[in-house]
Amino acid sequence: MAAGGRTHEPRVLVCLGALLASWVAVGLEAVVIGEVHENVTLHCGSISGLRGLVTWYRNDSEPVFLLSSNSSLQPAEPRFSLVDATSLHIESLSLGDEGNYTCQEILNVTQWFQVWLQVASGPYQIEVHIVATGILPNGTLYAARGSHVDFSCNSSSRPPPMVEWWFQALNSSSESFGHNLTVNSFSLLLMSPNLQGNYTCLAMNLLSKRHRKVTTELLVYYPPPSAPQCWAQMASGSFMLQLTCRWDGGYPDPDFLWIEEPGGVIVGKSKLGVEMLSESQLSDGKKFKCVTNHIVGPESGASCVVQIRGPSLLSEPMKTCFVGGNVTLTCQVSGAYPPAKILWLRNLTQPKVVMQPSSRHLITQDGQNSTLTIHNCSQDLDEGYYVCRADSAVGVREVEIWLSVREPLNIGGIVGTIVSLLLLGLAITSGLLLYYSPVFCWKGKGSLGQNMDDVMVLVDSEEEEEEEQEDAAVEEEEGAHEREELPKERPKQDHIHRVTALVNGNIEQMGNGFQDLQDDSSEEQSDIVQEEDRPV
Repeated sequence: MAAGGRTHEPRVLVCLGALLASWVAVGLEAVVIGEVHENVTLHCGSISGLRGLVTWYRNDSEPVFLLSSNSSLQPAEPRFSLVDATSLHIESLSLGDEGNYTCQEILNVTQWFQVWLQVASGPYQIEVHIVATGILPNGTLYAARGSHVDFSCNSSSRPPPMVEWWFQALNSSSESFGHNLTVNSFSLLLMSPNLQGNYTCLAMNLLSKRHRKVTTELLVYYPPPSAPQCWAQMASGSFMLQLTCRWDGGYPDPDFLWIEEPGGVIVGKSKLGVEMLSESQLSDGKKFKCVTNHIVGPESGASCVVQIRGPSLLSEPMKTCFVGGNVTLTCQVSGAYPPAKILWLRNLTQPKVVMQPSSRHLITQDGQNSTLTIHNCSQDLDEGYYVCRADSAVGVREVEIWLSVREPLNIGGIVGTIVSLLLLGLAITSGLLLYYSPVFCWKGKGSLGQNMDDVMVLVDSEEEEEEEQEDAAVEEEEGAHEREELPKERPKQDHIHRVTALVNGNIEQMGNGFQDLQDDSSEEQSDIVQEEDRPV
């Protein structure tokens, strides 16, 4: 019996193989998809109700017995089992389980049901490669603006996956770059800031519909287009100097390094470009250099220099104001960097108290020029020294201005005095012109036609002598009467001959003229003496 059974078994399998082959030619009834390491159940047809004896085979080169509902037959592998006495349940699928499976059911008649099992694997271990400019310490990729970037995506999967690239910019929705079953890489030739964002590679197994994705952030960096700018200013509310360096227009922000010049002593390094210095670190003319560095260049970086300068003051040393009037004191600061703070003080009354604007004191400032306007000047309140002070990072400079307050001038009196002086000068000038002018001669006559080389002597004519004698007689009579009243008074010399000599190279003639004048005088004096000796 046993021998006979073994004799008939090959014939049965051959017949079964022929039947399966003819059935496969007709077509498949069911397709089942499973995944590696997962479980799957293959159903034996779609018949409901009472079922007969069920046996499962696998169709390889020849049918292979797997499992039967006949309890006397053991499964080919422990991971094979029956569900509801008809369906084949396979645990922990592997790629080798893929193939055709046949279910034989015997109930009144024998029926055959074919099932095609496909086993999918993956996608696993998606690898994204982006050839960019560099990688940040946290792993983020970045590319320089205008550079060339290559993208590729790989994954282990069976069957090969479909790869699709997606891009999502900041604050926008995702957009697809397209999908392809054979090509999984692409390139961007000119990177621009609008291409900064998240790049996602999606790999999907078309058999199992299982997919995996990997998202990579790519930043687009670019340096500022212009040169850096730096400046210095006094910190608000303190005596510290604030150095500020800016290099705007790039992404991301650059690094800033402040150093002293010369020497290269590092003052500070930061992302903000701001450093605070105390007065002990400052001196007039000292230079500070800001060196900037950007992650995508230029390699040498960029720089700017700040030089600290003390202030110079310029002002009028003295100003005058009339009582009740207005006056403006001006103070000009030059050469100070950073700009100095200008203050006004009183040197006499309150030497340490800063003047504040009031109804009588108006303080204005335009750049580095400051003015102090005093209204309704008072000699008691306003006269004295005023101090213009410039506070800067490298020291304090002061200049004093003396304000003199005077009573208003009498304009009418000044004008009258000036007019009187002018009239007096005019009168004196006219008198001098009349006295020395050759046109006017009091007693003499001159001959303009005579040679200028001769000596011209002007003497009294005979007629004039006679007139003078008559006048002398009259005077003598008057003098006699006066002498009777005043006998002690001596008569005055009543007549003097005047001789004008104009000598031009002839001294002898001038001497003769002078001798004649002396003789005449002697004769007149002798006559006067004789008259006095006469008895009255």
